Amino acid sequence: MGFFDHLQKGGAFSLQAQKPQIRKVTQTRPAPPPASTARASSQIPGNASSTKNKLHPSPASSSASATNRSRELNGKVVRKDVDSSKSRLSTPSNRIRKRPSPAQTQRLSSDDDDSDDNNTDTSFEVRKRARVSASAEPDPNRRIRSIKAFSEEGQKTFPMVHAADIVTSAQKAGKKFKRAFEGSTSSDRSAEILLQYPSNSQKERYELVVPRDNDDFKPLDDMVQVIETVSQNYIPEEEADEFDNESTGIKRRIRRALAHASEAEFREAISDYNGAIERLRRSGSIAKHLDATQRLDLPLVERILTQIYSRTVSPRVESLRQYENGTDNVYGELLPRFISTIFKETKLKSNQVFVDLGSGVGNVVLQAALEIGCESWGCEVMQNACDLAELQQAEFKARCRLWGIAPGKTHLIRGDFLKEESIIKVLQRADVVLINNQAFTPQLNDKLINHFLDMKEGCQIVSLKSFVPAGHKIQSRNLNSPINLLTVKQRNYWSDSVSWTDVGGTYFIATKDSSRLKAFVESNGMR
Repeated sequence: MGFFDHLQKGGAFSLQAQKPQIRKVTQTRPAPPPASTARASSQIPGNASSTKNKLHPSPASSSASATNRSRELNGKVVRKDVDSSKSRLSTPSNRIRKRPSPAQTQRLSSDDDDSDDNNTDTSFEVRKRARVSASAEPDPNRRIRSIKAFSEEGQKTFPMVHAADIVTSAQKAGKKFKRAFEGSTSSDRSAEILLQYPSNSQKERYELVVPRDNDDFKPLDDMVQVIETVSQNYIPEEEADEFDNESTGIKRRIRRALAHASEAEFREAISDYNGAIERLRRSGSIAKHLDATQRLDLPLVERILTQIYSRTVSPRVESLRQYENGTDNVYGELLPRFISTIFKETKLKSNQVFVDLGSGVGNVVLQAALEIGCESWGCEVMQNACDLAELQQAEFKARCRLWGIAPGKTHLIRGDFLKEESIIKVLQRADVVLINNQAFTPQLNDKLINHFLDMKEGCQIVSLKSFVPAGHKIQSRNLNSPINLLTVKQRNYWSDSVSWTDVGGTYFIATKDSSRLKAFVESNGMR
């Protein structure tokens, strides 16, 4: 059966769009990252204010074998045991390895089914329709559904990168693909297939092919994950049986088709899925379900961001390698679940303003706009990253329309965040500011601190290094220091939170609060 042979050997098979299997996190108190990793940051200065906040990993291999991989960071090699499927722009590699998907792998494991001739059945895990852990607290002010995406206007064709376009571009670049269903009798049939999203928008074009290289884009995996995500987040409980029934449900039929390597069965199941989605959309069930939703679950957020990255940044990931060796621009990532935790800790809401200083290719900016629905700003000085950020922003708008979601407004600014007037102004009304200063020089930190003077009361500044030294006290000799305006909370992050180490560490949330300084001045008669 070619590609499907391993399905008959009792091994689990993950139908995930180039996504790694996420390891179970050991719940132990984390230690700070080793000193040798200090230069690996998701926001790294290229000049006085250039930082690389590389958040969102792209699809990569789902292989589970671990390898020792070295990463050269400013001339220093940091050894790290990483899953080969989770390698990120590894410098000593002979080829580019794309970043893995940020979504927690929903493993589509095999299950034994005597009724299917003991074939190992590529399977959506049978799960209860309980809500997965939410990415944020409910926000009554958040409007999840895009009115336009569900209107007649939503039927108009709009620019987007189809999954089939990824395959075409990859083939032009020398990548090899083969038909997924080699045993199909319809060998002369086009490999193209269409997939409907839950809005009134156009269908996405896919190719029923699989890559020769396991690291390359996997269309079937992407289709399966879309269907799983839609069924979990868009389908009302009373309509769920058509998708989830363990004998006749659409998801069950899809995994049987894959286990049997039957293109005809697969196409029939996809056709029935498309028809079910269109029927539920026309009846208003999907719109009603979204209107009753006050938050987006993180797996849905991750799925959308993964699609965006795989269609825009992954094919051009080579351009980001220049940020590694021999410069101050070291590539590093804050991973989506860590960012989602930051949103929760700061209680970021849809009517607030988020700013990412050193936004790289724009991943965190997009995540804030999608997950929270807030006004989201980013500033980046490195031009290649800015170019990719603009591609992501365009695809972000298209993907949100496909998924029927109304995101917050996004603003991606090119330039030095210490000098760009638009960023200086928005900082004055920002509610949450992310500054990954892991590799900042003391001089850059000092310049940033001066900007805190103009921020509004209650603004929260999230950083990996504290701007306030441990044990700092307000005294007469340091009365004019801006750090006296900050109260700081230290928090832990756990493994799989940042790209440069599997070890946990700490981060800090500084809140602008003038009350301590005012109390000191009044108590010492310094009016």
